[in-house]
Amino acid sequence: MANEALLTAVKSIIAAARAGRLDDAYVGYRDLFQSPAFATYEAHDQRQAMRLMVHAKGLPRPLPPAIVDAHRAAERILTGLVARHNDPADYEMLGMCQIVLGNEDGAAAVFRAGLTLERQRNAQSDLCGAFMRRISML
Repeated sequence: MANEALLTAVKSIIAAARAGRLDDAYVGYRDLFQSPAFATYEAHDQRQAMRLMVHAKGLPRPLPPAIVDAHRAAERILTGLVARHNDPADYEMLGMCQIVLGNEDGAAAVFRAGLTLERQRNAQSDLCGAFMRRISML
């Protein structure tokens, strides 16, 4: 992440998560993703920040509102990235957000679209395998 403000925000979020303050961390993610500045960052930097949240393991159940709100904010950004860049990894993160938001049908459709794109690029990739596992779990 090249942007100093983005790097500072992410470091603060990670520190909160490591300290066990998950609500603070996810409020930080939500605020970051909803900030006007985030929309101006390069797609690569946006992806890096969202990847940290979306691929996080061990979400508590039931999901606290802060986690749902952060994923809703990421979903909005990822929808734009998918439309602009058509990158299969964006499809994966978008589908993962939709699962957290309770939209399993939408997630399945997004995973299938991402799988189709990734198969065209590299049918043997780890991402193809990830898509297939995610689809089979729905």
